[in-house]
Amino acid sequence: MNLILWILQVLLAALLLWHGMLFLSPPAELVEIMNKEFALWFRMFLGVAEVLAAVGLIVPGVTRILPSLIPLTAVCLMIVMVCATILHASRGETSSAATTTVVFFVLAFVAYMRWKVNPITVRQRKQS
Repeated sequence: MNLILWILQVLLAALLLWHGMLFLSPPAELVEIMNKEFALWFRMFLGVAEVLAAVGLIVPGVTRILPSLIPLTAVCLMIVMVCATILHASRGETSSAATTTVVFFVLAFVAYMRWKVNPITVRQRKQS
């Protein structure tokens, strides 16, 4: 189960990193469209938040420093996915709404499993 959780965490982190970078530095053909949809400050905020969330899904587990941040990150991202689903559904973007719904459930699975079932243990200090 640990391997499955790590695979899901890496896939989620890759998705968030890609999407965050898309918001931070969109291709030239998307800049105008994105600026119509979101204020520049909000687009930058979302991009930075998604990149940091990608880090939050991986780094605490790899370093075993504050691994409880993994389920916390996943729960916060679940809130973001609900908002994204509502946004996409309100604009009639069914495939995007379905995608964010699937991501929501994967995040819920990771959050629960890393919180209750298979948490990563905290690194123990070496005693001298």
